[in-house]
Amino acid sequence: MAYFNNISKVEYEGSQSTNPYAFKFYNPTEVVAGKTMEEHLRFAMAYWHTLTAGGSDPFGADTAVRPWGSYSGMDLAKARVEAGFEFMEKLNLPYFCFHDVDIAPEGSNLREFYSNIDTIVESIEDHMKSTGKKLLWNTANMFTNPRFMHGAGTTCNADVYAHAAAQVKKGLEVGKRLGAENYVFWGGREGYETLLNTDMGLELDNLARLFHMAVDYAKEIGFDAQFLIEPKPKEPTKHQYDFDAATTIAFLQKYGLDKHFKLNLEANHATLAGHTFEHELRVARINGMLGSLDANQGDMLIGWDTDEFPVNIYDATLTLYEVLMNGGLGRGGVNFDAKVRRPSFEPEDLFHAHIAGMDTYAKGLKVAAKLIEDRVFEDFIANRYSSFNEGIGADVVSGKATLASLAEYALNNESPRQNESGRQEMLKGILNQYILAN
Repeated sequence: MAYFNNISKVEYEGSQSTNPYAFKFYNPTEVVAGKTMEEHLRFAMAYWHTLTAGGSDPFGADTAVRPWGSYSGMDLAKARVEAGFEFMEKLNLPYFCFHDVDIAPEGSNLREFYSNIDTIVESIEDHMKSTGKKLLWNTANMFTNPRFMHGAGTTCNADVYAHAAAQVKKGLEVGKRLGAENYVFWGGREGYETLLNTDMGLELDNLARLFHMAVDYAKEIGFDAQFLIEPKPKEPTKHQYDFDAATTIAFLQKYGLDKHFKLNLEANHATLAGHTFEHELRVARINGMLGSLDANQGDMLIGWDTDEFPVNIYDATLTLYEVLMNGGLGRGGVNFDAKVRRPSFEPEDLFHAHIAGMDTYAKGLKVAAKLIEDRVFEDFIANRYSSFNEGIGADVVSGKATLASLAEYALNNESPRQNESGRQEMLKGILNQYILAN
């Protein structure tokens, strides 16, 4: 069955095209910085926002009209598989991502949930074989069901902890069966509301124990995916344990998990933490922990996770700059963890949103590649820190300097080197010039 009969396959037509169902900048076969756009960006459809989200918000019910909306239960789950693969085919999206509850209803107990998952995974597997689409990552939803009100890996209830572990076990088995390139943990309720009733030490220890169990079981079944953690600072939990990139990296290093995990970073989560996306990417990159991206943006006038499709070229350029400087995303990709706005309720809006997001990242990729090719920032930065290449600065970098030697140098240096301007405004002007010219 076809679900988007009135929409043909979306093709690249160039920046002058007026066709709303055409790419203006995303040309998957165009080579940029030695690889095709498709190879750089590895775009993925988010199953939850594209196929299961209904347009509800904290103040209103669902608004979305979907061709599969008349189905329910397992029939609905099967229809979403068909619709999802048709959607990916028409948008030339090579990858997809999902939570376990996105693809199958939970049923009345865990055994039924397992059975439902197996049935839908068989259908997904068949569609993957016939279309060539791949699973970028899968994960377990351990935050929606009321059982997880106190957390999953950080719950105070050992029975809930066991249920969470059972979901992770099944998720790893599904990932192996479908050839997932990554497996993600997003701690939606891994945090606390008040320390008055919280054993923080035990909760963090137990969360690490769950991650170690996952690593061990993946090895046991031969599932070699990259493990990822997705930081988020707040919402729904007031104090999230995976607040941002730096906090999450510190957690991984403390518990000896940094050799097994990297970070899946989201733009809207970065801004909720009070950071720019490029800050989070830079922190992960310089620590060798940049794994994959959730491509979206937030509304700075709204205080929650709005998950809007990315359309800001400035931000996309700086995002792809970090990705290119990282040497790419490896096994990761660019997942559109983004949803159409509530009044954009028609199926066609799903296509318009993805086209806009894919074009935005494609444009950002080209500008970032040109900036790196011309060494616009690298040469300026190298010159700015050149005092650490010789003399006392070189002693600092090499580890030769001591407090005593630095003090002696400062006391005897009657003509210290003068500071130079950081030229921030000039650099922003140059960045604008590259964005507008390329």
